[in-house]
Formats: sequence, C-alpha cells, structure tokens
Amino acid sequence: MGRNVNVNVEYLTRVEGHGNIVVNVRDGVLEKCELDVIESPRFFEGMLRGRSIFEAQHITSRICGICSCGHTLASIQAAEDAIGFKPSKQTTELRKFLLHMETLDSHILHIYLLVAPDLLGVKSFVPLISSHNEVVRRALRMKKWCNDVCDILVGRHVHPISSIVGGFTKLPDVKALDAMLDILTKMRPDMDETVKLAASLKFPQFERETEYIALVNDTDEYPFLEGDIGSTDGKRWKKKDYRQVTNEFMVEHSSAKFCKANRESYMVGALARFNLNAAKLHPKAKAVADAIGMKPIVKNPYLNTAAQLIESVHCLEDAIRILEDFQKKGIDPKEAVVVGLNENNAVKVHAGNGVGAVEVPRGILFHDYEVDAKGVIVNANCIIPTGQNLNNIEYDMKKLVPEILDKTDEEITLALEMLVRAYDPCISCSAHFLNVKFVNR
Repeated sequence: MGRNVNVNVEYLTRVEGHGNIVVNVRDGVLEKCELDVIESPRFFEGMLRGRSIFEAQHITSRICGICSCGHTLASIQAAEDAIGFKPSKQTTELRKFLLHMETLDSHILHIYLLVAPDLLGVKSFVPLISSHNEVVRRALRMKKWCNDVCDILVGRHVHPISSIVGGFTKLPDVKALDAMLDILTKMRPDMDETVKLAASLKFPQFERETEYIALVNDTDEYPFLEGDIGSTDGKRWKKKDYRQVTNEFMVEHSSAKFCKANRESYMVGALARFNLNAAKLHPKAKAVADAIGMKPIVKNPYLNTAAQLIESVHCLEDAIRILEDFQKKGIDPKEAVVVGLNENNAVKVHAGNGVGAVEVPRGILFHDYEVDAKGVIVNANCIIPTGQNLNNIEYDMKKLVPEILDKTDEEITLALEMLVRAYDPCISCSAHFLNVKFVNR
C-alpha cells in the first residue's frame, strides 16, 4: 500500500495576495493537486470604461503596487497603439529605463526577502536581520536606490506621475541625469555581492518540460518594452493576436482565469525571457549566467530566481548605458507634454483598438483598449502574468509531488511552497474576472 499525504496550506506566505495549496495523495496515488486562488475579483477593466486614455495609466497603475510602472507603460502603449501615435526615440529610451528600474527593484525584493529565507533555512527574512544583517541591509539599500531613481524620473515608483500618453510631463535635466547615474554606479558593488550570494545558494533539483512565452524581436536588444510574442515551441504572434496565446479559461477552484497556448500550459517571467533571449543579454549578465551554469533551455522552475538575478545585472548595466547616452547627447526639453498635448506635435485622438504588451517582472503583461473618436475607452481587457502562470504552476506541482513522496509531510509542504514562490506570483492582480460559480464547495 502506498503512502497517504494531505497538504493544506492556507494563505501561502511570502507571496503577494492570498492563495492556498491543496494536495491529497491516497495509497500513493495523487488524487488532488491545486493552487486555489481565493482573492475577491477586481474590476479594473470596468473602471476603465468611460475614462479617457489620458487618465487610464493613473487608474491601471493601481492594479499592482509592485508593477505600477509596468502597468502604466502597458496602458500607455495600448492607448498609443489605438490612436496610432508613435513615441519618439527619447521617450522610448526613458520608458525602457523606467522599466529596468522597476524590474531591478522587484527582482531584488524577490531574491533577498522572499526566496533567500527558504534557501537559508528560515521561515522569513526577520531572522536574517540577526544572522545575515549586512545581507538584509544590502537588499533594503538596493531597493531604496531603485525607488529613489524612479522618484527622480517619474515623481514616485508606486503610482508614477509624469509618464503619460505622448511621453513625459517632466523630463530629467542634467542634474537629474547625474543624480540617477551616481545612484546606479554606487549600486554595482552591491550587485556583485548579490551575485556571490546567489551563487552560494542551492536550488531544488526538479525539471518539467513546458512551453515558455515572452517578447521577442529581430534586433540585438533584450526585449522588455517592444516586440512580438514568441514561444520556445517556435511560434510567433503579433501582440494584437495575444488572445491566440493566452486562451483564458475558468476552473472551479480559482477566482482567477487560467491560460494555455500550444500545450496544456505555459510559463512567463524571467526564466521564459532568458530561455528565449539569453543571447541578447548584457555581457556582464551573460558572464553571470555562465558562472552559475545557466544555459537555455532551462526547465527547472525553481531557477526562475536565478534568471531574475541574471536580469538584475542586465537591467542595472543597460540602465547605466541609457543614462550615459543621454549625458552625451542631452535631453530635448521640447518633448515634454501636458495632458497628452505637445505644441510641436499634438497627440491626435481618433477611434481605434490598441494592445500593449510589456514584460513586467513576472512576465508578459497585456492591456487591450477599444477607444472611441473622443479618446474614451469603450472596452478594456487586461491579462496579468501570474494569471498566465497559474496553470503551469499546477502542472509543476502534479509532476513534483509523486517525485518527493519519500520525504516527510513538512518537506513536501515546503517544496510546494518554494515552487509557488519561485514564480514570484502576484495573486491579487491575477483575479480580475466578473463571474464565477463554485460547485460543491
């Protein structure tokens, strides 16, 4: 007779939002394996209806306190796509820089405060304040520096102010560029120490074959802000065809939709981006990948954290590169916009449909707006990275559990919690549908 296992993790810790893990094994047979999302539904798409495209980014930035800038940029991109507006090269570079700062900020938070405690054998980062004080101080210092840079560029990181349709209402001057560059240059030694720490950590050994999806392009740039939708299965779609990729569907045990593309599930996030675009990383990031033995295609979801480390190095170095370029050529202050209007190049509004596709820390984020002739949003759709990952997490769990039945219940529970945390889920953001019926609950 096989073993019986019952895992019931209520309110998984060290993730954003509320989710439960439920696993039942009877006589060695896996009967139930679920990641229950129990968040109340959120109605951001409904809030957008009837609102101007020039205020949409301020609404959608409230979807997530961690990815406020990412939602802002996806919202702006969808609005600009709908009205056919093409941002300038200066605006695009500043947006890439902003996205780098948010990605770096989020990755540092996840690596140090959410994942490291598991790998160092403690329940939370609180015991690390005593046992690894400098490590905790380094994490908080780096995170603060990222926030400081965002404050300079867009007024604040959480719910940014100056990034809008058409560009920026306030552009950095020479003093601001110098201040931001000084902060990021000072961060390099701490990043080196972060790489050393991560290289010393031992990640669980587990693999599952799956599909990885992220932005791709035909340039030498590691894509975060622009590109088509690509898959490790060799398929490629334009961003307006995102519904052919996401294929959302409902499950009884979740208040968030699940997704699948070419297979039963797919993964988005740092590991997906690495698997599709590793050759385009900054040389320093490539060196880190080589040092820790990361080569595409990596099939261990626990190593999503390692991919975040590699991306952190890339984002820091490419952000410094962007600032140095602006120091050389300067910022054109004439491109500053006010409520979407520029004296030299007015943002003209007309009816249309637009899609924004942006790589936020947890994966590819979609905003889809239908706009009327006055620039008012008629319909909206947002598909969040965590919602795309939920299905893949469950398939990972279903493969993992039978492989670790020789462990204790406590070890099995920890392995499952670590697996979910490796995806860096933003559970609250993923629950945004309008109606669900729970059966036999």
